[in-house]
Amino acid sequence: MSGKKMKKAYEGVERNKFYGLAEAVKILQTAAKARKFDETIDVSINLGIDTKQPEQNVRGMIELPHGTGAKIRVAAFVKDDKAAEAKKAGADIVGAEDLGEKIMKGEINFDRLIATPDMMPLMAKLGLGKVLGPKGLMPNPKLGTVTTDITKAVESAKAGSVEYRNEKAGVVQAGVGKASFDAKKLEENVKAFVAAIQRAKPAGVKGVYMKKVSISSTMGPGLKLDLSNFSAEAAQKAA
Repeated sequence: MSGKKMKKAYEGVERNKFYGLAEAVKILQTAAKARKFDETIDVSINLGIDTKQPEQNVRGMIELPHGTGAKIRVAAFVKDDKAAEAKKAGADIVGAEDLGEKIMKGEINFDRLIATPDMMPLMAKLGLGKVLGPKGLMPNPKLGTVTTDITKAVESAKAGSVEYRNEKAGVVQAGVGKASFDAKKLEENVKAFVAAIQRAKPAGVKGVYMKKVSISSTMGPGLKLDLSNFSAEAAQKAA
């Protein structure tokens, strides 16, 4: 979309207004007219956490009710019968030492890496954490990516489960669908993501936890959402 067309599409949008979820989704879908791709709808949440305190960092995984619309390449660091299970479940890449060697060479052709618990010592021996850690791809039991249930983990990842983690500024964001989605499905995905962040509230957080929620499309501006769209717990706006 050209600059003039984008400007026209967002005429009337108030940057300081708190929108209802349905209205915000409608605005973004109407204006998301990129010619070459289906724009992603992103949710950004400003949290009242102290990121310098490890126990206040927010991280987890959620399987959205309607997926993300993105094609996720899944790799499985497994062997023997688990390798066969991973392939059957739809993993794009399956391997053990051979996969580890490729990763160390910089061949990371996947978006999510899943491993069984017994393979973690081998990953440590190969030094994969140094490569995968900075990219946020190291398997983690808390995220369900270190598990014996390979089938469930692979299918969940392929279905569009979303990993979230706060940035240094205390912001959590994620893509929750495509502009082409049915509006109701987008709304349900947004609500599911916000609810997951609410449930992940660290015990040590004081004051307002969820300060602001905004929604945007790849090429569009962010629209602030009225927190009463979600729950009583979140019905507090930033000052």
